[in-house]
Amino acid sequence: MEYILGIDIGTGSTKAVVLNMNYEPVDSFQEFYPSYSPIPGYSEQDPEVIWTAFTACIREIVARNGASPVVIGLSSAMHSLINVDQNGNPLAPMMTWADSRSSEIASRIKASDQGMKIYKTTGTPIHAMSPLCKVIWQAENNPELFKQTYKFISIKEYIWYRLFKEFKIDHSIASCTGLFDIKSLAWSTEALAMANLVPERLSVPVSTSYSRKDDWGVTFVIGASDGCLANIGSDATDPGIAALTIGTSGAVRISSKDPIFNEEAMTFSYLLDEQKYVCGGPVNNGGIALQWFLKHSLGREELSPEDYTSFFEKIETIPAGSAGLIFLPYLTGERAPTWDSESCGAFFGLRLHHRQGHFSRAVLEGICYALNDVLLAVEKYSEEIRQINVSGGFVHSRIWMEILADITGKDIVLLQTEDASAIGAAYMAIKAVGLQTEYPSSKNGKQTIKPNQQNHKLYVEMFRIYQQLYPGLKDSMHQLHLLGALS
Repeated sequence: MEYILGIDIGTGSTKAVVLNMNYEPVDSFQEFYPSYSPIPGYSEQDPEVIWTAFTACIREIVARNGASPVVIGLSSAMHSLINVDQNGNPLAPMMTWADSRSSEIASRIKASDQGMKIYKTTGTPIHAMSPLCKVIWQAENNPELFKQTYKFISIKEYIWYRLFKEFKIDHSIASCTGLFDIKSLAWSTEALAMANLVPERLSVPVSTSYSRKDDWGVTFVIGASDGCLANIGSDATDPGIAALTIGTSGAVRISSKDPIFNEEAMTFSYLLDEQKYVCGGPVNNGGIALQWFLKHSLGREELSPEDYTSFFEKIETIPAGSAGLIFLPYLTGERAPTWDSESCGAFFGLRLHHRQGHFSRAVLEGICYALNDVLLAVEKYSEEIRQINVSGGFVHSRIWMEILADITGKDIVLLQTEDASAIGAAYMAIKAVGLQTEYPSSKNGKQTIKPNQQNHKLYVEMFRIYQQLYPGLKDSMHQLHLLGALS
């Protein structure tokens, strides 16, 4: 069977999705791997383990189909940083997007005269997630490693180098680094100067349609970032339609012909291709907040499907608003729109009448409040968003999507399950090699969930209170963070 393969190199796993020649997803395979936090604030992975998972996905799919794919498109997580030597060998563990050790550097840059200028040049929020801040942290705290590094690259660049022995970076991943001028499509002179870098210590930027053939004649298209490709895979490239994903973290994104900047909320503007930007904001705490609550409320290290089923069934019996209980989901700090690595989670409004079911529903509502906060920040400088196309593991929960619809007041449209980035990578590859002149549309049936207007009216008031909590608690959060760092 002839087929197209989309591969998403994520933080927790690499997933390959098979599309037949009608561009319908028909098969998939996934390999998981861990992250490590040897010191609080660190988030590291072994690039070799990810390469092994990547090749395992391809081998498994080829074995199942008895032939190589027509073309392979690549997607990957953003903001990773790997220090490599001239032969592409890692000199240290990879820093993932979640690594926050450079948070003080990010705060320093953000407060400087150059900070906002770099944000508007690169489209990347000034935050510890960005390779800009990570590189500066290394220069200041591990100068020997900084000096020894031949290239500072991402996980996709590492995979690409292992495939073709060349250091290339697609415009989409480059636009997530905080080092790339998204208008001139070149490394930013000012950002590089701040990081004490020259272009030669970074990969060569190329179009997201750039391709190479491997030794077996299979064409690989370099593709884009997972967030941008999720918009393609979710049919969210038209005006007024947003893509929303919830995995470990979460994000809200729209497509735009121009960058969209919100200086207060620092929404991002990343390149999808030469014609479009994907603009939006990420949150740190999506599925990870739910997992935390379930594990600790049940006293378990591992969760079963039955645990999730029981959790969602309980929530259905709890009225909207959780009887006045609000959850701030900042368990791992927060990105948009607060950009505060030192923020923390909290339950607010606790009374004697609250039971475990109220806590459970409040957790889901808190995650949705955070995403609504980003949605409004994006919408403020763009046209009205009328529809949200969703993807990620959370789409299996009807009640979660209903809560999202009620809080945002938008139609929620489910096009497929959790493979939007991998499918988007396949769609980009299809266009890049000329099988289609435009990106294909999703072949899956649409399921629309409309907001309950009575619930939405209540949630508007609850969300107003939610938005007041972080500014009022910010100083106390920072004091607790300092005490925790000293203890």
